[in-house]
Amino acid sequence: MLFNGIDFDTYFKHYPDAKGYFGKYGGSYVSPELQRAMDEITQAYFTICQSRQFIAELRRIRKEFQGRPTPISHLERLSNELGCVQLYVKREDLNHTGAHKLNHCMGEVLLAKYMGKKKVIAETGAGQHGVAMATAAAYFGLECDIYMGSVDIAKQAPNVARMKILGANVVEVTHGLKTLKEAVDAAFDAYTKDYKNSMYCIGSVLGPHPFPLMVRDFQHVVGEEAREQFIDMTGHLPDAIVACVGGGSNAAGFFSGFLNDPVDIYGIEPLGRGPKLGDHAASLKYGTEGIMHGFNSIMLKDANGEPAPVYSVASGLDYPSSGPEHAFLHELGRVKYDVINDDETIDAFYRLARKEGIIPAIESAHAVAYGIKLAKTMGTGSVLINLSGRGDKDMDYVINTYGIR
Repeated sequence: MLFNGIDFDTYFKHYPDAKGYFGKYGGSYVSPELQRAMDEITQAYFTICQSRQFIAELRRIRKEFQGRPTPISHLERLSNELGCVQLYVKREDLNHTGAHKLNHCMGEVLLAKYMGKKKVIAETGAGQHGVAMATAAAYFGLECDIYMGSVDIAKQAPNVARMKILGANVVEVTHGLKTLKEAVDAAFDAYTKDYKNSMYCIGSVLGPHPFPLMVRDFQHVVGEEAREQFIDMTGHLPDAIVACVGGGSNAAGFFSGFLNDPVDIYGIEPLGRGPKLGDHAASLKYGTEGIMHGFNSIMLKDANGEPAPVYSVASGLDYPSSGPEHAFLHELGRVKYDVINDDETIDAFYRLARKEGIIPAIESAHAVAYGIKLAKTMGTGSVLINLSGRGDKDMDYVINTYGIR
């Protein structure tokens, strides 16, 4: 399919390019010392991850340990309530550890093992990446340090406990806003000091090259499965697909299965409390081009041009930028990026639970809320939503903050 001059038949051969750029977005903006570490990871990824042994081991792990493929569920009762449009969800909440994050964590830690590293370093916001990384480290027998902001530690106590039970060292980050951006800062600092013995395993399609490429490739299994399953289930492609976008790992993997199809694609950012700077984390809607954490993308900036303070009810979405591939797809117009606020999100959280018996992660509830809104504008058709994670981690926070509805 040709779209705005881009041939999506060959898209994955050309994007990113050899230097990690999706158009003008991406790249690697790090110190010379850290660039040597990035070059080592890049060379290892393109060598080891193409080997038969690596691919076979990762496929075995996905089947025997993760429980893949995850199913698609038809939201029949919710669909009937809305009208003629049929809603479906790709059940990444049923992937081992409860979210899509394990897809790339197992790949990254397997790569670290092949590279002879002794420890993995990671950041986490909602805790799902931290739990998945701690799980992968335990599986492969590597040490694991997880950096997490104080605010998120308080909101995500169940996931903090899981990480510790799995043997990870949870490092509390107490500077700045004490959320995801600061956790990434701290993790990068730690990695710079010990890159010879460790590997930084970033939690999204962010950071310097090759991480946006590598995480997307490991998450491609979501979109690949979803496309095949939906056609098998219904006999045709969905009319639209929807996923939440913070950094954008679940969306990048999900979208990758459908970019070359005549399917409308929607990436949903957190509008939070509203459009005022500091009340949301909708970088693609309100941001401008800028560099942070070693990559060029679209970011929210303060008056000094620095990363702005952000907010979202979802700890996994409160990041002031988005993955460079999302910035590129936004610029092309291939993916339509829109927003959902906190109130709409919490309504969808309870609605999915009450109508379908599925408690979604607050991050995923953004996509569910938009899927419901989108269905109301369509006369007929189908919408496939990526349910990127389950809501066990969020139940106490939702009840304490919003009560039982």
